[in-house]
Amino acid sequence: MASDFRSRSFDLREEGSQDHNRREVTQDTTADPSLDLIQVSGRIKWFDVAKGFGFILPDNGLPDVLLHVTCLRRDGYQIANEGARIVVEAVQRPRGLQAFRVVSLDESTALHPSELPLPRTHVQVVATSGLEAATVKWFNRLRGFGFLTQGEDKPDIFVHMETLRRYGIMELKPGDQVFVRFGDGSKGLMAAEVRLADTALPHSH
Repeated sequence: MASDFRSRSFDLREEGSQDHNRREVTQDTTADPSLDLIQVSGRIKWFDVAKGFGFILPDNGLPDVLLHVTCLRRDGYQIANEGARIVVEAVQRPRGLQAFRVVSLDESTALHPSELPLPRTHVQVVATSGLEAATVKWFNRLRGFGFLTQGEDKPDIFVHMETLRRYGIMELKPGDQVFVRFGDGSKGLMAAEVRLADTALPHSH
């Protein structure tokens, strides 16, 4: 049964693993002697939640290490921000080193999303509001945008996928509660910052 479980749940994580390794992979991968793991310390070079992966820049000069979102979340972390310090156990794959288990992640050195370069693929807007509560009216990930609402008597707020990426959000669903800073765009109100309501509310600036 282990091989069936493995095929359903660990396709990406187990890509390129040896055929004879049929045991289930648990969070404590040190129990599996068939994997030749090496410990790598470094910092997050970049990580895109929407794409589902990013890369670690090792301290010892090794090539970049692939960090997949399934590995990150399996070990209890939701996102890895650029600049954060990380220690992983990595395994050699056909295309290079890949993180297999996250040993530790220190976000104290990470860059705040507002410090990262602005994406250039859509129009930016300067926030003129505070951080206000809103509800997702609809969102289409394939089209890359959606709308937030603060009530029937107020105009909708346009939100772009890349704005969500900047704040570690992969997708929104109708009815989701969020906090948003917005300003005037060329076609109406546009979100400049979006935070999920179930995360810690950041201090307003």
